[in-house]
Amino acid sequence: MTHTASSSRRSFLKSTALSSGGLMLGVSLPLLQGGAQAAGTVHTPNAWVHIADDNTITLMAARSEMGQGVYTSMSMLIAEELNVDLAQVKVTSAPPAAVYVNALLGAQITGGSTSVRDGWEKLRVAGAQVREMLVAAAAAQWGVDAGQLKAHKGMVTGPGGKKASYGQLAEAASKLPVPAKPQLKDPRDFVLIGQRAKRLDTPAKVNGTAEFGIDVKLPGMVYAALAQCPVIGGTVKSFDASQAKRMPGVIDVVQIPDGVAVVADSWWRARKARDTISIQWDEGAVAALSDGSIIAGLREAAKSGKVIEITKPQGDLAAAFKAAAKVVEAEYVQPLQAHAPLEPMNFTAHVQGDQVLLIGPTQFQQGAQGAVAAALDVKPEAITLKTTYLGGGFGRRLELDFIVQAAQISKAVNKPVKLVWTREDDFAHDYYRPAAVNQLKAGLDASGKPVALHFKVASQSVTQRAFGLPKDTLDPFMAEASVAGYNIANAQHDLVIHDTGLRAGYWRAVSHNMNAFANESFIDELALAAGQDPYRYRLALLEGKPRFAKVLQLAAEKAGWDQPVAKGRARGIALMEGYDTYMAQVAEVSVDGQGEVRVHRVTVAVDPGHMVNPDTVEAQIQSSIVFGMGAALKHQITLDKGRVQEANYNTFAPVRMYEAPKVDIVLVKSTEKPGGIGEPATAVIGPAIANAVARLTGKRVRRLPITADALKQA
Repeated sequence: MTHTASSSRRSFLKSTALSSGGLMLGVSLPLLQGGAQAAGTVHTPNAWVHIADDNTITLMAARSEMGQGVYTSMSMLIAEELNVDLAQVKVTSAPPAAVYVNALLGAQITGGSTSVRDGWEKLRVAGAQVREMLVAAAAAQWGVDAGQLKAHKGMVTGPGGKKASYGQLAEAASKLPVPAKPQLKDPRDFVLIGQRAKRLDTPAKVNGTAEFGIDVKLPGMVYAALAQCPVIGGTVKSFDASQAKRMPGVIDVVQIPDGVAVVADSWWRARKARDTISIQWDEGAVAALSDGSIIAGLREAAKSGKVIEITKPQGDLAAAFKAAAKVVEAEYVQPLQAHAPLEPMNFTAHVQGDQVLLIGPTQFQQGAQGAVAAALDVKPEAITLKTTYLGGGFGRRLELDFIVQAAQISKAVNKPVKLVWTREDDFAHDYYRPAAVNQLKAGLDASGKPVALHFKVASQSVTQRAFGLPKDTLDPFMAEASVAGYNIANAQHDLVIHDTGLRAGYWRAVSHNMNAFANESFIDELALAAGQDPYRYRLALLEGKPRFAKVLQLAAEKAGWDQPVAKGRARGIALMEGYDTYMAQVAEVSVDGQGEVRVHRVTVAVDPGHMVNPDTVEAQIQSSIVFGMGAALKHQITLDKGRVQEANYNTFAPVRMYEAPKVDIVLVKSTEKPGGIGEPATAVIGPAIANAVARLTGKRVRRLPITADALKQA
């Protein structure tokens, strides 16, 4: 299932996102920024590795750094094959270019836990190519056989004490043919890959020199605050900005398709003036929506909507249900979720005639370039884009609305403009994770073993909205983790796509969240119906699934599953494969007298395939657990007359430090290809907590979040 879905994603995105809109460009590599540019003449043996005369080695990073450590892991892949220390590698963001397309997603996108998976071979090959070209350049200069030379720690050495730095050889090397199939290291010879490495971006983030989008400053830059309709999709009917125009520092007030922007000499002045504008809105169709009507619509779609097969049905489902000793049914509901990154949406744009400069945080470089080109009616190649650090993304910065807005405002005022949204703007105008209704039905034989399973999920297709997926077509981003790893002879997995009317976006771990919560909650319910231990019940269904079984066993063992738990606590377990990573989690929880759930400890066993930086793997698991706990225990987006009710972190409270559990992690060493690690743990923690709460209280919460009120109603 995973491989089929990945293949579908690649082929779909390649055929849609990149075949129209002018998003594909030829390779255009500008001079490097900052220190690398100051190093002197820069030579480009290939699109990924730049070497300056002073021996500075720079990685052109085609994936966005948003806290996941990708600048470090990608550098490790390059440095390993170049035979240099990681400290010798600097990083700069790559421009939009065809060579930087993420092969797993079909575009220059950071998402889907694909950065290392896509770069695993690609970047090692790039490093090996440069190494061989440097050696070939030295061999030609010295008139010796390349086999006599060694490239190590930024130097090529040869017989008779001959030596030259990579920088001294880079110009000559850049003129040589690029080896098509360079010799890659045997993994047994890795020096960096698989070892713990400190992140390259940490010093700059600690000392304040790291540039996030919100830090960008350009000569003559002005600031914009944008008033948008309180109902998403609403448009301006009329407005009165007379008071705003009289306020100090205000330069202009301009209308763009998404609203009315105030441009001023400081952002605070722009924001204060924006709030004085009187605007009459056409609120549109979304004004009729509530979160209750969205869930009701999904339930109705599950009942009568067009069914799309996720996989071909197995066995004879009807006969298996008819022969079953017991039938169990359950429905699981997940609400809308906001991305809520700490850095609000912002971007800086400078439009000068038909030339455009864009600087800011984005996960989708080609999309940003193409969307602005279309909005301003300029050629994509006339747009220069620089990606800054991202203060969180989680999928929100795959969207392009705030980037286009900045460009439109800059064009209107003929100045460089930094657009910054408020936190309230962020919550009110997100592309929310879609709500979902999962309906499951299973038949058990006399021993309690599941012999029949019908899985159905009704939700919204982000891919239809974002990339034009044809109607009634399987969206693989809705089917992730829908087919669990358990051996059930007769099974059917169905999908119903329902457009709720509210725009939806990709959110960390995408549909793994909905489908794993349903599958892993349901398998616990089946174990209860069978009168069996939920861990051993799962294990019995994993014959011939060694990677699944191993992480399940390791997590249970590390958590002390068979040992007594402290009074007032219980453990819950969950299992999932996501992005080629196999993971099991055990959550240990308590519930206080007010019905508030507290997670004390989470034990994780993970097999992510070949690890590049185990330190990053652990950090990503920890962050994903905290992120997923928010959705499991606290977060939801509610609507009243189309208006989002959650406006800031006081009503969408993040998990605080004192609420964070102890996290014990078991890393499985593996020679399998690397899996993704930035997202899967987000999806596994929810059902692990739900299963622990049910075991402790006897109450099964099937609709997240698991609040005190939800427990009372269970």
